[in-house]
Amino acid sequence: MATARLAGFHPEIGFTAFVAGTLAFAALGANRRLSGGADSTIAPIFAGAITLIAAPASAHYIALAVALALMVGGIVAAAGLLRMGWIADILSQPVITGFLAGIAAHIVISQLPALFGLPDGSGGIGARISSLWAQRDSFDPRAAAIGLGVLGVTIIAAWRDGRIPGALLALLGATGAVMFWHLHAAGVATLGPLDAVMPQLALPEVDAGDIIGLLGLALMVALVVMIQTAATVRAFPDHDSTPASLNRDYIGIGAGSILSGLFGGFAVDASPPSTAVVANAGGRTQRAALAAAVLVALLARFGGALLANVPTAALAGVLLFVALRILHVRQFAAIWRASRAEGTLALLTCLCIIALPIQTGVGLGIFLSLAHGVFSITRTRLIGFSRVGETTIWWPDPAAGIATNGAVLVVGFQAPLSFLNASGFRADARAALAASQPAPHLFVLEASGIVDIDYTASLAIADIVAAVRAQEGIFAIARLESVRARGACDRLGLTALIGPAHFFHSVAEAIKSLPPPHPAS
Repeated sequence: MATARLAGFHPEIGFTAFVAGTLAFAALGANRRLSGGADSTIAPIFAGAITLIAAPASAHYIALAVALALMVGGIVAAAGLLRMGWIADILSQPVITGFLAGIAAHIVISQLPALFGLPDGSGGIGARISSLWAQRDSFDPRAAAIGLGVLGVTIIAAWRDGRIPGALLALLGATGAVMFWHLHAAGVATLGPLDAVMPQLALPEVDAGDIIGLLGLALMVALVVMIQTAATVRAFPDHDSTPASLNRDYIGIGAGSILSGLFGGFAVDASPPSTAVVANAGGRTQRAALAAAVLVALLARFGGALLANVPTAALAGVLLFVALRILHVRQFAAIWRASRAEGTLALLTCLCIIALPIQTGVGLGIFLSLAHGVFSITRTRLIGFSRVGETTIWWPDPAAGIATNGAVLVVGFQAPLSFLNASGFRADARAALAASQPAPHLFVLEASGIVDIDYTASLAIADIVAAVRAQEGIFAIARLESVRARGACDRLGLTALIGPAHFFHSVAEAIKSLPPPHPAS
């Protein structure tokens, strides 16, 4: 119910999302303990974006959110069918940490009006804070006491034992307090009677323009769903020896969003807190989730009147707990201690999501993660190798730079060779050749760190082969251990160009097999 309100839906739609996500994943997913359903990580993302298009809670808003659920489900399921589990690693941990911190800030700000007994605000974080300040004289201490009480009970329960349903117990206590002291009559906001009508199978009334406008948001939300699903599966693997099947889990979660959308609900996601409850309780199958789905369906159908006195401040307290759970302060500190650059990246991602429209911030976070990965690869440079004493071992020696050892020049490159770094590789290799006096008889590329080679990189290698031969030298490759890289050499013509006999298992073997025509001076 809390997530449904966060997503801009009536609270009872949260039941629909939970039941749909649970049933679909139980039927199609692989992980036997994962729980899917309404999730507070993605709700602020699509709610903030759709609010820019349609008025919150309007018929158009609901139609767009339902259409988005169908699109997100289709993308996630398609990723599973196409075996695209690798896409979960597209965001670095610092970016994920900053992203979650920014989402936590949005959740907190969005719930402060309910916590303080004030009307819901709208707009960005700045506008919401200004609205809260302008209404500070209307602050309701009873609502605040309820919300903070729910937050406190939930925190204590989670600290003592993850199996204790702290949020549920706190919600029951808050509802009892409202009924006992008649707080609703005193002005404390409650949910009121919930709609007990069973959801109907239907498609949202949207046009082609709406679908096109939602496409970018759908891709963004789907990526977040895939990342969180992968993180949940890895954190709570099955107990048995069955290999993890992330692609099947994508199909199950994607089908959950599709089923939720078909019945008028919003997109669903893997739920780390719910999955943790199942894991802590010793769950080994989907029976616990299915039993919960049955109970929730019965509550949705027959329990609307029972939920009428649930205070909205209590739901705000639950969401504040969720925000605290996804705000990983210790991880922020660990990242900062390990790397100032990556700590700055995490902080910058967080600030982008807080300061900008949330979908823009998420998009920038994805860009920053990709840019960081590209930067890490592009800054790889050619490194010189030196012989270790009188042994046959050749080892990277950055302190010595790149220099010939007798008539031999041995260099290495410790990253995939691609269009991202091929230019730097070519420039470094040419500079090493130009600096070697006399010109080396043998140029050895120690390739143990090269796991792949693309077409652009193959042109750079061919250029270096030509430069070595122009100086009457021999080009050889040692320790090309990657099957992918060796296959690329065959496919791109490098094996034929260099010569199959010039690929060696070690640098020492290359030097022994290709001695200079006369003793080195």
